[in-house]
Amino acid sequence: MENKITIIEGPTPVFEDVSDGWALGLNEGPFLYDTIFTQVRTLNGPALVERCHTAWKSNSSIFLHFKNQMGIEEKAPITAVRALETDEGQVLLLWVRQLPSYDDLLDIVDEMSDDDYFDEDNFEN
Repeated sequence: MENKITIIEGPTPVFEDVSDGWALGLNEGPFLYDTIFTQVRTLNGPALVERCHTAWKSNSSIFLHFKNQMGIEEKAPITAVRALETDEGQVLLLWVRQLPSYDDLLDIVDEMSDDDYFDEDNFEN
């Protein structure tokens, strides 16, 4: 059974880019991902945080399941979580991984130059 937190009702979560140093460290690994942040209202924040911790302690992944703007189900691996009590109720803060968008990848390719990756002195005829 897949570990997941599902958004059952309400709008599509609004994701924000992460610029905090500690959160950027969550992205370290062999694959290119973006770490993004969202917050959602919940009725059982501490239980959901505990579910994440249990999955991570067993070296498993846990995913945020949601419907995108077009109504298509998506999932993103959760990398950090925190529950807060506010005047409006409980809020779950979620940091998730997402593959970079096509435009982000184009920006990366544009920034790279052939000279950075190809040095003729390293090749012999």
